[in-house]
Amino acid sequence: MYCRALIPLLAAGTMILAAARPGVAQQTDFANWPERTSPAEIGKRVAEHFVVAPHQDPRRIIYPEVCAWYGALTFAQLSGDKDLSTRLIKRFDPLMTPAESALIVTDRHVDFSVFGALPLEIHIETKEGKYLDMGKAIADRQWSDPTPDGLTSETRFWIDDMYMITAVQVQAYRATGDAKYIDRAALEMTPYLDKLQQPNGLFYHAPDVPFYWGRGNGWVAAGMTELLRSLPRDHPRRARILEGYRKMMKSLLEFQGKDGMWRQLIDHPEAWPETSGTGMFTFAMVTGVKNGWLDAKTYGPAARQAWLALVGYVDQHADVTSVCAGTNKLNDLAYYLARPRVTGDFHGQAPVLWSASALLR
Repeated sequence: MYCRALIPLLAAGTMILAAARPGVAQQTDFANWPERTSPAEIGKRVAEHFVVAPHQDPRRIIYPEVCAWYGALTFAQLSGDKDLSTRLIKRFDPLMTPAESALIVTDRHVDFSVFGALPLEIHIETKEGKYLDMGKAIADRQWSDPTPDGLTSETRFWIDDMYMITAVQVQAYRATGDAKYIDRAALEMTPYLDKLQQPNGLFYHAPDVPFYWGRGNGWVAAGMTELLRSLPRDHPRRARILEGYRKMMKSLLEFQGKDGMWRQLIDHPEAWPETSGTGMFTFAMVTGVKNGWLDAKTYGPAARQAWLALVGYVDQHADVTSVCAGTNKLNDLAYYLARPRVTGDFHGQAPVLWSASALLR
């Protein structure tokens, strides 16, 4: 099995490869994986574990499950595993029946609205209208009573929102081709960048909470990445969003630990290595290199090292370990440093699946 004890070995192997191949290109950084570390194998293990797992909350579908489900669906599609895709959709279909529809929370809140990204992804893969109808209804409800600035009324200026809001609107754009959805996502992203990104490129959890929380910054990185994947090159807000993304990636490169991981508080080396944030940063960097937003020679080796470090935290049960427990904002340094570590939480399973998908994409 892989565990944290293997991380130094994996990281050392990465550094040897990089040293032997100066100026290594992305196609070699993202290939030739050591045994039992390939994105195909790790993604398969984690996705198979998800498809048979119970709902994380038996009373409702909450956002970490949505994010893991989305990652499992994209992994299954990109790996050509039609049987896995079928089982992931079969897991969803009962939610469209009266018996289980109550598990879908309709409250107007980012943590619940992100659910819409899931039926939209299933529609993208199956072209079935019932999934499109469900996802579009949620995406449109999110903007049913916008603020005077045109933002969703769910706006609260927590960094988590930069993924939660972006995901459903970008998915609606991918499913329909209607520019209003991508315009909403880009419009929403811009004031978050202006308000929360700091001169060093990282993001406060909220305007009144001046800490660089790992997973919170991960949500930002993943949200910008998903948006940039679909934002047209000539979109008037693309340059601003790409600037914010690159500024963040540069800072993350500087704060990456020698073990390939990022910390629970990014700028505190004494903080513990945290997997959900690391997974989200890996997803963002891999995607940036593959799309040419980032210099491959600089960021390719860093992204490879991060993936190899991350898979060392996938245990024999395909559970991701050292995941920060759910975290509300609080202006208290000790609160963030003392957050408990959990194993198998969907907060951690999801970004492993996103990263595996990015490496296959």
